[in-house]
Amino acid sequence: MYQPQTRPAPTMPLRGAPGSPAAPEIPLPPEPQSIEQTGLTSSFIADLALKTLYLRGQMTMAELSTALGLPITNVIDKTMEFLKGERLVEIRGGSGLSAASYQFVIIDRGSEKAQEALARSQYVGKAPVPLASYLEAVKRQTISNISVTQEELAHAFAHMVIPRETLSQLGPAVNSGKSIFLFGPPGNGKTTIAEVLVSLLRGEVVLPYAVEVDQQVIKVYDPVYHRAALDPVVADRLRFDHRWVVSKRPIVMTGGELTLETLDLIYDETSKFYEAPFQMKANGGIFMVDDFGRQRVSPKDLLNRWIVPLEKRVDYLTLHTGKKLEIPFDMLIIFSTNLDPADLVDEAFLRRIRYKIGIEAPTVAQYEEIFKRMCARKQIEYRADAMSQILAHYRRKNLGLRSCHPRDILEQLTDTARFLGRPAQLTPDLIDMACESYFVSLDPSGSPQGA
Repeated sequence: MYQPQTRPAPTMPLRGAPGSPAAPEIPLPPEPQSIEQTGLTSSFIADLALKTLYLRGQMTMAELSTALGLPITNVIDKTMEFLKGERLVEIRGGSGLSAASYQFVIIDRGSEKAQEALARSQYVGKAPVPLASYLEAVKRQTISNISVTQEELAHAFAHMVIPRETLSQLGPAVNSGKSIFLFGPPGNGKTTIAEVLVSLLRGEVVLPYAVEVDQQVIKVYDPVYHRAALDPVVADRLRFDHRWVVSKRPIVMTGGELTLETLDLIYDETSKFYEAPFQMKANGGIFMVDDFGRQRVSPKDLLNRWIVPLEKRVDYLTLHTGKKLEIPFDMLIIFSTNLDPADLVDEAFLRRIRYKIGIEAPTVAQYEEIFKRMCARKQIEYRADAMSQILAHYRRKNLGLRSCHPRDILEQLTDTARFLGRPAQLTPDLIDMACESYFVSLDPSGSPQGA
């Protein structure tokens, strides 16, 4: 858990709704003032320092401090003093009077000890934080603190053509911080909607690079999903516990690769440490299961796995020793599918997914508005007769309108014009060539809505 310190910890604001007087702040974890305040044992830190030195070669005390995310005073200096006293490392010079410049190298007996430590765990990096500290941080910066207004929602979706009724459903769903089921035909913006929702999750979170429990390491930080919110130079100047990183709220998107195994702690028999599962990396943000129903795990098995997390907002993960850990399930979880919900899950499961929002195919008027916007974006002059020509292709091939089609048709037209050495314009021949090479009618899906 975060330890008290003699000076105030720097803070970063967790921004609530504009003008909100009760917007809380996220305090940056204070820099530990001793080995005891790190929450780790001295032997754990010594092993980590030894492994780091073994793999990287000669390092200054300052470099070790940066590599482990721990302060020199009363932590790294005490650790290196211990390793030197045990004749595992030695000093090979330094520049100046500061202990931070001392150059340490590992010696023969230290190499043996480092290899023994690597055999127990190959984790090398920022020192982990105790599990209790992680649990406290997730609770303090819960997604439940986030709320959006009608104006904010409308502004976020201004670049999309989306019915007002859909927005009126999305707003309460986001404010709930629970679960959303987006369903409807493919190509109508379900994934884009999820990405826009992320922009509404204002503020930052602090999360650890790794978590320690029973001397086991669980790697949490993942640059694929966690976007650093502080410039590294600025972060280095701030006095806080550098085992933590300030990140924008995460978005974790998974598709067909999702399995039950990836929803539990992933233990590597070779490296002997754990990778946090998707939902643990998504805490404080959004977890989207895209193309729900097309995973290698069945929808029934997946939702059986998540019955407790969806209702209780806690998840249970298991170490390879058999010990179970209770981990917060604090995220806006979105299921997105183009399959019929009735074919995927039964009523009991749908009840546990709070908000069910249909994302339907656009009407002709909405389609035309999307087409106009895409023309403007691609600097192609819009023509009303071009719209009639394109709709004729839909009727002839018995196809349904999709929100993604205007963008795709214009890109197809641009590619064709470039090949022919002509400017990209909505001429009848270029439109026909683009539509003929884009549309297929192997599986008719109905006539255009509103035609």
